[in-house]
Amino acid sequence: MSVSLGEPVPDFSATATSESTLTLSELRGRQVVIYFYPKASTPGCTTEGGDFRDRKEAFEAANTVILGVSRDGIRAQENFKAKQGFNFALISDKDEAVCRLFDVIKLKKLYGKEHLGIERSTFLIDAEGRLAREWRGVKVKGHVEEVLEAAQALHAG
Repeated sequence: MSVSLGEPVPDFSATATSESTLTLSELRGRQVVIYFYPKASTPGCTTEGGDFRDRKEAFEAANTVILGVSRDGIRAQENFKAKQGFNFALISDKDEAVCRLFDVIKLKKLYGKEHLGIERSTFLIDAEGRLAREWRGVKVKGHVEEVLEAAQALHAG
């Protein structure tokens, strides 16, 4: 089962940075941006995370929480967060439960070899827990601004 636009996002709990377990339903009443990235500490993922970091105050003003997700282990996520000064939680999804819920595991090609990996994707969940917007196959440049505008518009009603 995966998420659909306009439908409630099934609740989940996942291991997150700062030795926490994050549960989606505990964020009700706030909008949530969940962005999936292929691998911690790689150039595109660092740039994307930095763009979210640098606009966190604007997201907060729109009553929106930011969560980053990859299949990296929690230690890699903690190191990535600390090194880049990320001011939001990163989820370690080693078992791919959250990735599969959002259907972001795709067949990818790297150097002519096929493998399963995360397709860079972002989802905006409204304050009632329904999927409001999705961006799949994301290109990093300009993406966070587009997500922020969508979060602000949704918050404004």
